[in-house]
Formats: sequence, C-alpha cells, structure tokens
Amino acid sequence: MDRRLFLSFGSAAALAIAAAGFLFGRGRGPENLTLASLSGDSLASDPSVLLVDIRRPEEWQDTGVVEGALLITYADRESFLSAVRPHLQQGQSLALICRSGNRTSRATRQIAGQLDMPVIDVAGGMVRVLAEGYSPVAPTRDMGCTVC
Repeated sequence: MDRRLFLSFGSAAALAIAAAGFLFGRGRGPENLTLASLSGDSLASDPSVLLVDIRRPEEWQDTGVVEGALLITYADRESFLSAVRPHLQQGQSLALICRSGNRTSRATRQIAGQLDMPVIDVAGGMVRVLAEGYSPVAPTRDMGCTVC
C-alpha cells in the first residue's frame, strides 16, 4: 500500500512539474517570432511577406486560400524548411497560416530559430481572416496544391 501511494504521488508530482514547465515556457520564443492579426487583404498584397498556408489540401479546397499564398502542408521542420527556402527573398518575412492558429503556433516556434528573418504566426488563422470578410481564392497547382 505504501509503495502504491509513493508511486502515485511521484507520478502526480512529475505531471505537475511538466505542466508548470509547459505553462511557464509558453510565453518565451525566438526573438524573430511574432503573433499578428494580419488581414487577408494585407497578407495577399504585401510583397515583403511570404505567406505559407500550412493546412492540408482538403482544407484548402474546403475554404479557399489567401491569394498569393504558398501552399505547403507542415509535416516536420526539416522538410518544411527545405520546401520554403527556395521561395524566400532577401528582406522578406515569413508568415504561416492554418485553420485556427494552433498548428502555426507550434510550427513557427519550431522554425523561427532556424531562420534569419522575421517569422509571423497569423493569429486566429483562416477562421479569423474569413470571419473578417476576406474573400478567398481557389487553391491551384501553381500555389502548391498537388491535388487541385
């Protein structure tokens, strides 16, 4: 009985420590990373920002995409950066958008430290951009959609 109580307490303590580390570490990130509520129109028209939509092809087809976005599904840091780097121009910022902002939050934290440019996590994702009235365009092969 004492051993089970000790193991239960130890497991609970380990979970509490992990949760505290997660919660307190959330606010910290690379210095080149920002969270911004950019509008669909500004994302579509700003040549100083390369917008990459990291959702899956069926999501692009369901809602449409921001005009001019590069369509690359985020699977892992290395393959994503290999696909994006050829499209980046000197002086550009890299902005990532997903459906609601959850995937971009994780992805931007994973890649920002690997890049020497500003990285923007588009707050609220396509849900927010569409709710603000942006009229999306259909995804195309030229944008990177392999099934469109």
